[in-house]
Amino acid sequence: MVDLSKITEPLSLARFGPRAHGPLVLELDLTEGVADEAAPDPVSQIMNRRRQHYLDVVEGIRRGARDSEVAALIVRVDARSLGFAKVQELRDAVADFRATGKPAVAWADSFGEAGTGNLPYYLACAFSRVVMAPTGVLGLTGLIMRSTFVKGAVDKLGVSFEVGTRHEYKNAANGVTETGFTDAHREASDRIVTSLGDQIVEAVARARDLTEERVRALVSSGPLLAGEAVEAGLLDGLAYRDEVYADLLGTVRRRHPEAPAPELRFVTRHHRKHAPVPRPRISGGPGYIALISANGTISLGRSRRSPLGGGTVMGSDTVAAAFRAARRDPQVKAVVFRVDSRGGSPTASDAIRRESALTSEQGIPVISAMGDFAASGGYYVTLGSDAVVAQPGTLTGSIGVITAKPVLGPLMERFGVTTDSVSTGEHAGMFHTDRPFTESEWERVNALLDEIYEDFLTKVGHARRMTRDEVHEVARGRVWTGQDAHQRGLVDELGGLETAVRLAREKADAGALPLRAFPRAHPLDRLRPHESSEDLASAQPQSTLEAWSAWGPLEHAARALGLPAGGALTMAGDWEVR
Repeated sequence: MVDLSKITEPLSLARFGPRAHGPLVLELDLTEGVADEAAPDPVSQIMNRRRQHYLDVVEGIRRGARDSEVAALIVRVDARSLGFAKVQELRDAVADFRATGKPAVAWADSFGEAGTGNLPYYLACAFSRVVMAPTGVLGLTGLIMRSTFVKGAVDKLGVSFEVGTRHEYKNAANGVTETGFTDAHREASDRIVTSLGDQIVEAVARARDLTEERVRALVSSGPLLAGEAVEAGLLDGLAYRDEVYADLLGTVRRRHPEAPAPELRFVTRHHRKHAPVPRPRISGGPGYIALISANGTISLGRSRRSPLGGGTVMGSDTVAAAFRAARRDPQVKAVVFRVDSRGGSPTASDAIRRESALTSEQGIPVISAMGDFAASGGYYVTLGSDAVVAQPGTLTGSIGVITAKPVLGPLMERFGVTTDSVSTGEHAGMFHTDRPFTESEWERVNALLDEIYEDFLTKVGHARRMTRDEVHEVARGRVWTGQDAHQRGLVDELGGLETAVRLAREKADAGALPLRAFPRAHPLDRLRPHESSEDLASAQPQSTLEAWSAWGPLEHAARALGLPAGGALTMAGDWEVR
């Protein structure tokens, strides 16, 4: 029994309510890696459950900027899982956060201790304070694009290659047909490195209050020791993790002296906790903007990904079904189509472009937002959009076509391997790898290349309101940065998801519509029978241990010999900038 007479204080239900907490300090650890998007299937979700999702990170920082409970941001910087365009989008999100007056601190044990640190430092200098451990190294050394050429090795094996391209900049097979850069290959590569390098220099100079000439001199003298980096004005200080956190938490406490002690919370955790719950689909209401994301090599069929976190395939069936579903949903007022792809199958690319165009023609604006890559087929799929947005560092363009096959006959003969066949047509075995193309087969290959290239030019010209010759001048298989593509009329605006959403709202003319990932499939959709091909669940992404090639019968040979797995509309080269 409780003796109520002994109670000297009045009962209060406040103690049973939400616990009062201090100002929040959002934290983010980029060394754990960032996934492009949420896994679409249960197996992949289990295998990748600890990985942060890129859009959750970006939107979480933007949400934190607007949240009065959030007082600061601290990020452990790393960019190994991020490309140039994603780093730029993160920089934009950090700029929004800083614009509210809240401190944003970037720290790292080292910026490229065992390699280059250009991208991590480029990201870090967007913050209000940049700190590194006393034993770290600032690897701001400039960019390099390196290509490997194995022609000398395959020549010794007796292997040759049959390659057809449209045109000279489409150099995806140069690694096996050349021993070094061709003039066109070198020209395009040099322009890519120069454009991206200039973007880094300009950003560092602006952030650190240095001249561009001074930054270029520092880049040429890198990597810099910790003390040298502080003396040069590239770092605000040297400190270990405990010191960095203690300093920031102390700053927050001084800014909020009457509040409880500040608390740490991961950006993605805070974002998911406070993200609005999607309302059920009902007719009427303001509606929303559907975000359709498509990543990886473009292929016919359904989207696929490795459950072990490997490569992804953008399946035309899956993406096309998403656009059809958007057209049927009365709540969808606009679509943001986020593309991150080096290209792939021409037929699959055109199928996606067609569904995007039909969506726009129905009065639902479509805005394409390019990621790190949107090149060749990845550029093709954006041609049905009302507008195209790219980051300055996006690699895009590559409007061209390639076909190639290795000729393995001499190698097989060397080891006593022989083949024999019977056929009913003169060209039945033209894509087999035991012999070169015949003269009449080359005629058909060239006709195919010309047809695909001219069709590509026509569709670009229609979408971009350019003549055939104007498109050809910037096409010919050449890769451009987003900044250069914008100057040449291939892109409408520079920016990221935030810019695409703004354009979608303007074109939909329906106010501040929310953005929602689309489609949202029910887990049981994988188990129930599908009514027809119009049933969205019938085209859901699937898991696979291998991302299939688009080379058809040449798949295994193409992979073994370093040819692009995506197929004819694949961006030339690997374009890995360090």
